[in-house]
Amino acid sequence: MNTNAPTGPEASSCLRIFGVGDTGLSLIERLIADGLSPELFVAVNAGGTELERSGAGRRVRLECKRLRGLGSGGDPERGRKAAEERSDELKSVCTGAKVVFIVTGLGGGSGTGISPVLARVAKAAGALVLAFVTTPFECEGSHRQGLAEQGIEELKEAADGVICLPNQKILELIEQNTSVVDTFKIANGVLADAVRGVWRLVSFKGLIEIPLDDLCNLLQDRHFESTFAVAEARGNERLNTVIYRLFAHPMLEDGAVLPEAETIVVSLTGGPNLTMVEANGLMEAIKAKCEPAQIRMGACIDEGFGDSLAVTLICARKLDREPPPRRRTEEIDTQLLDRSSNFKPSTRILPPAPSLPPEKMAQILSRQSGGRAPSRRATTRMRQGQLPLEIVSKGRFDRSEPTIYKGEDLDVPTYLRRGVPLN
Repeated sequence: MNTNAPTGPEASSCLRIFGVGDTGLSLIERLIADGLSPELFVAVNAGGTELERSGAGRRVRLECKRLRGLGSGGDPERGRKAAEERSDELKSVCTGAKVVFIVTGLGGGSGTGISPVLARVAKAAGALVLAFVTTPFECEGSHRQGLAEQGIEELKEAADGVICLPNQKILELIEQNTSVVDTFKIANGVLADAVRGVWRLVSFKGLIEIPLDDLCNLLQDRHFESTFAVAEARGNERLNTVIYRLFAHPMLEDGAVLPEAETIVVSLTGGPNLTMVEANGLMEAIKAKCEPAQIRMGACIDEGFGDSLAVTLICARKLDREPPPRRRTEEIDTQLLDRSSNFKPSTRILPPAPSLPPEKMAQILSRQSGGRAPSRRATTRMRQGQLPLEIVSKGRFDRSEPTIYKGEDLDVPTYLRRGVPLN
């Protein structure tokens, strides 16, 4: 795809695209190969040879003593510590940028650990921060899935918007015989399309513009969780085709996501023959799916598109920023224990004495006193009695005679026969 667009100093001065970690570096290489200027890009990693081979205009190696030249080793905590120790260098790269894109894959050490720190640094420098991330396939294991979920939550806290592509969704776009290598290339291509669509809104002076200040006001400090869809078609029926492909995109779940949207940003790109009827028809179809949402459209002409029509849709849902109220420790302590009470709990819990028939109680006391009449002291002393349990069956011993020795039933446990308390 030809991306004839301004990518000189003016474009690069307001926009920085950071590729973080191995996945991020792979994604920005894809964008550079599609024609975007290397000066737009900053490659960031905690180590590895991929950083040295990157074609980005600037490279930042977050090396520190903690990593010992071994990279993050799949540990987000190591990546986070490295980014925090080199935050001044990251801040210098972000200085002057109005918009920062963070492109990365979550589930490993560098992307998951570095990206939230970079997002906070970029916001502190005054930039609008949008993160474009992928999450692992299910076959990559629950550990990587858990790390990715943790990374998404941290990015939601730090960035203005997070646009996420679960790699598992890519399985709906590929054939059964698609190789693993090609599957990852397709996943990178889908996310790169989303980055490219939003980049056009920032860089192109189009027929219908969304000014950069408006885009910032639309998203900044509102903390969105976003999804996206990209569709392209050509020919006489390109409008109907692109609408069908857009709503059938797996990221929009057959259009079910659209009614939940609070903000929708549409980037429409076509050749010189793009008509107003097509732009209007596209927007009417989108509005019918999400009437309550605030919708903004940008449209531009790219000479290299010919008779193609491309649409990138960013669907943003507002995050609930109100955390559940936390009760203070004092309040919890008051609820658990009334401090004004003088009650001191016993160190040992004693069950209530078992309820026995009078005849059985007299028999037990008689055995304890050796046949003598029980004294007052003997009758008041606590003794372990037989629990009133109903025995359903003794199995093959059900009809057996009790074992009597010297007048005692040996089938009765010793502690019961001898009145030994179990305290």
